[in-house]
Amino acid sequence: MSTGVLLVDDQEMMRMAYRMVIDAQPDLRVVGEAANGRDAVEAARRLKPDVVLMDVRMPQVDGVEATRQIIAARSDARVIILTTFDVDEYVYAALRAGASGFLLKDAPPTDLLSAVRAVAGGDAVVAPSVTRRLLTQYASRLPVSGHPDPAQHSKLEALTSRESEVLLEVARSLSNAEIAEKLSLSEATVKTHVGRILAKLGLRDRVQIVVFAYETGLVTPSQR
Repeated sequence: MSTGVLLVDDQEMMRMAYRMVIDAQPDLRVVGEAANGRDAVEAARRLKPDVVLMDVRMPQVDGVEATRQIIAARSDARVIILTTFDVDEYVYAALRAGASGFLLKDAPPTDLLSAVRAVAGGDAVVAPSVTRRLLTQYASRLPVSGHPDPAQHSKLEALTSRESEVLLEVARSLSNAEIAEKLSLSEATVKTHVGRILAKLGLRDRVQIVVFAYETGLVTPSQR
């Protein structure tokens, strides 16, 4: 079964380029296009894509608001933000809104295809360390250390002590293998813990774990 992709960009040439790359793959197919965020939300509802390639800087409704609306509608679609800059305020906002990662617009076709396949499989397409750098860049908008968001922080009560440990290490950008070594666990056990953390907290991927850790004050910009 092929992975359906929705292309969202206000530049027709960009959409054409993405379509050529994606439609050439036997396991991927473009299910639709949109030129702005408003149409993207409607297309996501109607076409039910697996992955949305979402430009952020668009007229009418930008990619951040469109991502927020798509996620709020409980769509199964996962959003990859397309941007020109690797540290971009729009990307920061989109990750907080529920995007599963971001990709630079000038990324080679192989990276684009890998990103779509990874996100469709439930992974994130941007390293937590990069997300952390984005969050640090815009730290002034995060909860002040010692004054985390109470609504978010209360969700931590659902985690076991071991799951809380694993969450913190994921937020510090450690891989499953690194966490396994540090906590004297098998890599499979760490993977299971990460899956349970995502389920209990209602998060989509490791990138969202990093965002959540900042939101709750578990990790602060001063930590390295």
